[in-house]
Amino acid sequence: MSSPRAVRKDALKPLWRAAVLLRAITWLFAAGVVLAHDGEYANTVLAWVTIGAMALWTVATSVYYLRRSKVALWFTLLDLGVCCAVMCMSRLVLTHDQLTVQVVPLVPTVWVTAVVAVGAVRSGMVGGTAFGAVVSAFNYGVRGYFDTDLTRDFVLLVGVGFVVGLASTTSKQSAERLAMAMRAEAATAERERLARTIHDSVLQVLARVRKRGRELGGEAAELAELAGTQEVALRALVAAAPLESTANGQADLRPRIQVLATNRYQVAVPATPVLVPECAAAELAYLVREALENVDRHAGDEARAWVLVEDLGDEVVVSVRDDGVGIAAGRLDDAEAQGRLGVARSIRGRVAELGGTATLETSPGQGTEWEVRIPMRGRNCG
Repeated sequence: MSSPRAVRKDALKPLWRAAVLLRAITWLFAAGVVLAHDGEYANTVLAWVTIGAMALWTVATSVYYLRRSKVALWFTLLDLGVCCAVMCMSRLVLTHDQLTVQVVPLVPTVWVTAVVAVGAVRSGMVGGTAFGAVVSAFNYGVRGYFDTDLTRDFVLLVGVGFVVGLASTTSKQSAERLAMAMRAEAATAERERLARTIHDSVLQVLARVRKRGRELGGEAAELAELAGTQEVALRALVAAAPLESTANGQADLRPRIQVLATNRYQVAVPATPVLVPECAAAELAYLVREALENVDRHAGDEARAWVLVEDLGDEVVVSVRDDGVGIAAGRLDDAEAQGRLGVARSIRGRVAELGGTATLETSPGQGTEWEVRIPMRGRNCG
């Protein structure tokens, strides 16, 4: 599968081609304007020298933008600087009347709009808007005055930068979502293929061992119990959603919890992805695993546990409940006073680092229930 960087690069290829084509077309227009005013400038030779420099820069930037896998910010800033310098050359080429009275176009004329498109494609709406504002400021500065026409150019340049930047950002996001959907589809298809293969081989063998072991009893019954446990765990692993992370560092919590299901532990998760920061997903899975290990160690051999994941929109709630022997009143406080901080440090401490809360409800003979609440926009972990 393609990396996120490759996906963004492919999504922006058409926009880079459009920016290069725009620069070539606007150079032809600028050359035509200079030709139309040939002999009228204060320095006609410098005008053609400037057009020649613009041609060389057009070729150089076209090669760079079309061949580079990643366009460097420093190069786009250099591009902006060159375009602004070319605009300043107009003060040496045009006469004073051409700058202020006749309003003859500057030497580069619309050629500089391409750099606004470049800034927008490279850096999105912020880049496009900033590049448009800088070019407009130099347009004011070279002319030396403000009027309606120059203000119109300002609005157009900034507006074009914003719109092209929006298109660039949208293209990258759409491409990333499409790539994620394709990866999820491929992972689902592979998981279904593995599920069929496992069902026809491993799961059938485990089911047969479990059934026959229970019939024989004795030590065979213990093997049957182990086979049943592995059968449930394997089914949960095959049924779990793929471990997928989004481009902005979020991950689906469900598969990390689903794989913890066994014949003693039941897991219930929403049908739709529960997206949380990737580090938070790992921490929550660890907490649930530790809570289930506590059930193994302290709740009794016959205790069962239920894990429930709820997506409430602004927060995620994970509950781990068992029907074991429970915890006597004051036992946790005594353990903490004696320096045994397993529960307090491993569960409450980790949840606090995520900006959430952990609540414990228990009593002798009534089992234990942990309820962990993590805000979707909690603190960063790591």
